[in-house]
Amino acid sequence: MPEDPNIKPSKRPLTLSQKIGAQETRKLRARRLPAQSAWFGFRMFGIVGWSVAVPTVLGAALGHWLDDKYPGEHSWTLTLLIIGLCLGCLNAWRWVARENKAIHDETEDQDE
Repeated sequence: MPEDPNIKPSKRPLTLSQKIGAQETRKLRARRLPAQSAWFGFRMFGIVGWSVAVPTVLGAALGHWLDDKYPGEHSWTLTLLIIGLCLGCLNAWRWVARENKAIHDETEDQDE
């Protein structure tokens, strides 16, 4: 049966030989890359955690100081705590996305 060039490769079911070939390519790529220890994972969790925790705590501390100096109807502590949390999550998301892109770019360069 002739293959239709208009069909995307992801839509076509893979044959057994294609599946085995893809699996072997992944195994060979994994052997070339240095092994990551458990400490690598702990370090990544730590970096993400600190990138969220630091802006959150700084926002809460600044808000508490503002509440003491300029009391008002609304809580500066709660407001700046939420803003710090949002900024920390955005920072962590950007960092994880950048690391993910670097990993994928590295594996694509090695495949070529």
